[in-house]
Amino acid sequence: MSTNRRNVLKSLGAGLAGSTLGTFGLAQPSHAEESATEEKYRRATKGLPPVKITNVKAIATQPKRANLVVVKVETDEPGLYGVGCATFTQRAHAVVSAIDDYLTPFCKGKIADNIEDIWQTAYQNSCWRNGPVLNNALSGLDQALWDIKGKRAGMPVYDLLGGKCKFAVDTYESCGGSSIEKVVEGVRKCKDEGFRYIKIQLGGYGSTALASQKPDFKAAGFGYENDSLMDSYAYLKGTRDMFAAVRKEIGDEIELVHDVHERVQPIDAINLCKDLEQYRPFFIEDPFSPENIGYFKMLREQSSVPIAMGELFNSPHEWLEPMVNRWYDFIRIHVSQIGGITPAMKVARLGEWFNVRTAWHGPSDVSPVGHVAQAHMDLAVWNFGIQESPNINEQERDVFPGSPRLENGYLYINEAPGLGIDVDEKEAAKYPIPEVDLNHWTQLRKRDGTPVRP
Repeated sequence: MSTNRRNVLKSLGAGLAGSTLGTFGLAQPSHAEESATEEKYRRATKGLPPVKITNVKAIATQPKRANLVVVKVETDEPGLYGVGCATFTQRAHAVVSAIDDYLTPFCKGKIADNIEDIWQTAYQNSCWRNGPVLNNALSGLDQALWDIKGKRAGMPVYDLLGGKCKFAVDTYESCGGSSIEKVVEGVRKCKDEGFRYIKIQLGGYGSTALASQKPDFKAAGFGYENDSLMDSYAYLKGTRDMFAAVRKEIGDEIELVHDVHERVQPIDAINLCKDLEQYRPFFIEDPFSPENIGYFKMLREQSSVPIAMGELFNSPHEWLEPMVNRWYDFIRIHVSQIGGITPAMKVARLGEWFNVRTAWHGPSDVSPVGHVAQAHMDLAVWNFGIQESPNINEQERDVFPGSPRLENGYLYINEAPGLGIDVDEKEAAKYPIPEVDLNHWTQLRKRDGTPVRP
């Protein structure tokens, strides 16, 4: 034993003895006390032996309306496994295949502790990267590895990320309605439930309920049965009127959020943001599509409305320059789409230097596992902005024991080691995802039938 270590142990032993003797003086530690202290020191500093990955598998389930995909990573330590969210609702089967056919053979035999190494090598393994299918598969793996690491350390994941800097995660609730009166009614209800931040939408994304029910393209036999009409003017006018009514009826206490969902032309979005300044929105989300990022500089020069952006992003090349240039106030990345906790924490740390706050994308097509993973990061990062509130039903809670709870607008997670959530595979099997599940809600057209690209 080295001299320095022996001196440390003697000091620790002396401290134990001193606490026993109180004010009667400091006695030299006995041989037994020194041995006991040395054993405690050895146990605390020896580290843990590595564990290897024995299996990676996808679990697909639909306990609510969304197709959810989670990953389970098993290890050679009996009973030790981790879970992570890999949900890409619109292409769930493709994600399952990416996990089972590619990540499983890639990961078997690797050391589960080496999260960064596994992430980097898996990320480039297909050569082509930054696609939502492969990134979601990688996210499930990544979150599951963080879950394992937390369980091994006996700590919640947020402790591994630096520890809490807030007692709970503040959230916003969504209020939509086919009329302004219904939106106002919903805001009142959410306020009574304790929410301080509320998202308001009139007639869904793009306010399709305000458009004509007999669009010209359908009369001409163009398009498809499930296509809907979006009237940009009706949406823009309705959104302005909605903000005015909510502020008049509810007042200024509640922070208001709105999602343009990239449904209108950039110039129309800029004018909308300018008009909404007077109503002090907490943020306006996704005013432009990823293809129109160049308009953010113009928007920033003309409006002080806070902007949230990022849920469709796959690659760092899409968010790096806008964050550095402070074109966004909130980075709203879909965590599983960029590859999990490992890259998301890098984005959060980047944002701290440029006063960009986090507002992870968290709708119903993020699994409860994904919501929990986001909450662990929210608790640990200083530049947290807001979190979308999860609406988890009873079936989901049966499938995912340990799901988070909402109280007075705050999200609380379990304080268990790891992510603190599990997946019950027998319950999950009760809700299989459909063999074919085509996505229709994004299929909007203009009056003449031109597709609206969100």
